[in-house]
Amino acid sequence: MPAPGNLWGFGGLHGGLALAAAAARITGTQPGILRSITGRFDSAIRTPFHITAEPVRSGGAISTARARMASEDQTHAAAWAILSTGAPLKAPVLAPPPPVVPHWKDCAVFTVPPAFVPFAASTEIRPVGTTRPFGGHAEARLCAWIRLLDDDAAPAPARLIFLADALAPSYSAVLTELAPMPTLELSVNLSGHPAGSSPWVLLSARTSAASPEGWITEDIDLWDEDGILLAAARQLRILRTPRKP
Repeated sequence: MPAPGNLWGFGGLHGGLALAAAAARITGTQPGILRSITGRFDSAIRTPFHITAEPVRSGGAISTARARMASEDQTHAAAWAILSTGAPLKAPVLAPPPPVVPHWKDCAVFTVPPAFVPFAASTEIRPVGTTRPFGGHAEARLCAWIRLLDDDAAPAPARLIFLADALAPSYSAVLTELAPMPTLELSVNLSGHPAGSSPWVLLSARTSAASPEGWITEDIDLWDEDGILLAAARQLRILRTPRKP
């Protein structure tokens, strides 16, 4: 599988896209409905790579599997997935409500500089409110409507995994200089609720912790146009030295 430059994030293949590819490989070989996947990225993926997947546990109401992303001489990332194989229970449903925001049609398009994050050219982003990446704001939080360009399908699990990592890092809202913040670990928990017919997703991301050494913990929620929670994600990033002009 190639790692084309137009799908790069911070210095290599976009992490959410790589994890979505691993999820697709796992669900193609393992029974059940994907409920959670966690990826850990050891090195940037810049060269052609392959994905292998294998079951770990199968039976009962839960099955698990793992995948490995590697090139000829190096393992770049690994993923672990949990799938539901049992009948659903009639348990109380809890989910965070979506923020009260304008419809995506009433929000202006925000263009990410492709030289900084090339993959952003594959998405359409319509921020909610006035907070922008690297705007020197008081709060490390970003909220936006987002969709994949040239794709009118409702977001299936693989698309949701990609979109969970498609917005700028929320920590960038408190910064004033462009700086890369690559993903080291990304976990996406899927609600199991099917998305509606719209390709648009409302994404809210906030930095819950940031250390003096630049370790960033980010929490992300995704809803469909009807306000149904589709996924919740958490990722670990690390702040790198700002790029020179």
